[in-house]
Amino acid sequence: MRDLIRANLGLLLAGVATFVLLGAGQSLLGPALPAFSRSFGVTTGQAGILVSALWVGSACGIALMYFQGARVTPRHALVLVSLGAAIMATMAAWGLMVVGAVVLGTGSGISAAVFNPRILRAFEDRGPSMLSLLNASFGVGAIIAPLVFVAVGNDPHWSFGLLAAAAACLWLLTGGAGQVGTTEARVAKVAFRPRWLILGFGTLAIGLEATLIGLGPTALIRAGESETRAAELLSAFFIAFLAARIVLIFTAHLIPSFALFIAAMVGTCLLAWAATVFDPAWPFIGIGAFASLFFPSFYVTATRLMGDDLRVPPTIIASGLVGGITFPFLIAPGLVGMGERGLFALVAGLTLVSALMALASLRWMRT
Repeated sequence: MRDLIRANLGLLLAGVATFVLLGAGQSLLGPALPAFSRSFGVTTGQAGILVSALWVGSACGIALMYFQGARVTPRHALVLVSLGAAIMATMAAWGLMVVGAVVLGTGSGISAAVFNPRILRAFEDRGPSMLSLLNASFGVGAIIAPLVFVAVGNDPHWSFGLLAAAAACLWLLTGGAGQVGTTEARVAKVAFRPRWLILGFGTLAIGLEATLIGLGPTALIRAGESETRAAELLSAFFIAFLAARIVLIFTAHLIPSFALFIAAMVGTCLLAWAATVFDPAWPFIGIGAFASLFFPSFYVTATRLMGDDLRVPPTIIASGLVGGITFPFLIAPGLVGMGERGLFALVAGLTLVSALMALASLRWMRT
């Protein structure tokens, strides 16, 4: 294991640093939505378009990786992250905000498709654990960003400006780490076998994760929390998110990935139901732990079922992006009509259905 770490240390460090920034960028949108709504005179539902725009951009990045994956490096992604955050920091016009979110998301999508498969492959049997470490670093940025947002007076100018500057600095420090290897570049595009059921589970799981992160603070505000308190609860959500992924670093290679996916759905269902009955603050935090398991468990299962073709990682991530784009876009306009706890009731219902379907397909997923 030590030899693997030494051989791939540059790749791992570049991935961790990049994912910290990605977590910061995604988590900033949730607490910033009320500020955007006031500044541009749009409704909460309209402001939620920025969440979907971020995921549309991610889809663009994944599409680029599908066709040109062997030529794309982390530095390309960091340029887009910095540019997108800088555009959003200007708050010059609503249309530009949407463009900025798309550009920021494109950088995020490229980063996910660059680092996830290469780290999973580079660390061999410990790949799932290192994948968990990589995605745990996403939680670090997601914890810090809402706290920074509160510290700068709930001001999107400063928070997104700092993100742009951090991405630019990382670009200066990132060399060739994360570039596709010669052997990997020569992998023939054969044995590409999509598995639509697991891809469907990924669409639902990542759609729910995007909704909880992007619209969760708004749902908490509707349930009676202040904007500052909602931002703090989102940070606590990501503390639980990070803690669960840290545990996964040491246990992911011991637990069947699809069993972990089922456990994540059941846990989210129970806590989302609790948020509809009790004070939603503590269940929302707890959901963070289970939501953190969605992507690693789904990604490892899908990779095992679909093979090593270079088109597989973009396809897997793209299926999640479908959910990330559509779920916030469809749900945000209906938040007002759902009532104070409606979002949590919806999450409870969807995860219950998903868990039952996953249990029914457990034997198939093991083949």
